[in-house]
Amino acid sequence: MDFLTAIKTCFTKYAEFGGRARRPEFWWFALFLFLVSVAIDIVLPGSLYFSETEGLNLITWRTPADTVNNLWSLATLLPSLAVTVRRLRDSGRHWANIFWVLLPLVGWIVLIVQCAQPSVPEQRFLGFGGPGYGQPGQQAHGQSGYGAPTGY
Repeated sequence: MDFLTAIKTCFTKYAEFGGRARRPEFWWFALFLFLVSVAIDIVLPGSLYFSETEGLNLITWRTPADTVNNLWSLATLLPSLAVTVRRLRDSGRHWANIFWVLLPLVGWIVLIVQCAQPSVPEQRFLGFGGPGYGQPGQQAHGQSGYGAPTGY
């Protein structure tokens, strides 16, 4: 999958959390989001100003780029979450691993490592929407019923 196809796919599957996303789709889309954020920072000017808060002189940055970047992040939040969930599923992990991002620094590293893992074969895929998922009377490995496999 090339750069433009990955971007088109991610925006086409804007809120589709089912299915799988291969590594190229995920990483090209992540690169696209990063490049757009950098472009916003380069194109829109920054302005440094001083504000007084309780007698302390604080230097803060407030730029138009911050506002536009925040709007960009908000607009791409859902497709980013969707492609990350699909990527986790493709690497054989549960979608709930996305909550690693709530841990400062370490969580992002864990999530990046999980998303960088190779895809698992389709027949080994047991996550949401995988073979046997949600089908009464059938388990993921082809055994009948919901209980423990019989015949041992």
